[in-house]
Amino acid sequence: MDRRTFIGTLTGGLLAAPLAVGAQQAGKMYRIGWLTPAVMEVPTRSQREALRALGYVEGQAVAFEARSAEDDLDRLPRLAAELVHSRVDIIVAVSPPAILAARQATDTIPIVMAYWGAGGLIESGIVANFARPGGNVTGIYMLAAELDVKRLELLLQTVPKARKVAVLDPQAAGFTLTEVQKVAKARGVQLHVTAVGGGREGYRQTFDGMAKAHVEALLVPSFPRFFKDARLIIEFAARRRIPAVYEWPSMAEDGGLMAYGPTFVELDGRVAAFIDRILKGAKPADMPVIQPTKFELVINLKTAKALGLTIPQSVLGRADEVIQ
Repeated sequence: MDRRTFIGTLTGGLLAAPLAVGAQQAGKMYRIGWLTPAVMEVPTRSQREALRALGYVEGQAVAFEARSAEDDLDRLPRLAAELVHSRVDIIVAVSPPAILAARQATDTIPIVMAYWGAGGLIESGIVANFARPGGNVTGIYMLAAELDVKRLELLLQTVPKARKVAVLDPQAAGFTLTEVQKVAKARGVQLHVTAVGGGREGYRQTFDGMAKAHVEALLVPSFPRFFKDARLIIEFAARRRIPAVYEWPSMAEDGGLMAYGPTFVELDGRVAAFIDRILKGAKPADMPVIQPTKFELVINLKTAKALGLTIPQSVLGRADEVIQ
């Protein structure tokens, strides 16, 4: 497959670090905590595989403790405190709300961001700068705002007549649509920003509202809940015949119209590399925050046909994968 490389800044030499197998101390069982805003598989399969390749076999060299807020973000501070109290060696925090909660809970236990997807990483005091974070937090900055802009542009190229575009809003700390709103305004597009209630009924009501508002396309922005609920979103978008663009390539493979974003294999391998280096003695303060470098555009022509939509050749020709 021809995989295009998104030109991003890689602040530091994480990739150049040796990834030696068998790094753990003999007889040492490390405990890694995972803090997530929604129920999800943690560590993911590819994270487990990457850690195993580095010599961290679950039950032998490492144990995992997971805490999920189950979409109730107000629970995150208490869950973060639980992980601190249990004396884990590292906390892997998924999404800005979890990262903020973990940082507020401890300034000594290393925290790996998987991933910071909003703006304001430096302004929030999480890190001093990308090259030298300066505290107990490092990890991956997802370029979420920049990529949401790119997704909106791809969506408008695919549905050029669209003048009202819906955007799902997770109503979470750190989430912003500022850059998306700027692009929409410049393109003469009205954004229909809508919050989503809990469960299937919440999505049904949201999509009913989109239909009543006569939206013509949908941007599903970067946020863990929307990845977890991808099948529901894809189902209701198909039912309401709304062309939608998603974050992760797998979401197009599951029936979404199109998706543009980084790959799990790259990001999960980098999370494992951060964990490995910290367990070997590296300090988050000295470990540069990094960005994904590989991005894929996946287009589902079967879904396009069901929507009665013809994908422009200018978009189709840029796809890394086309699902027939």
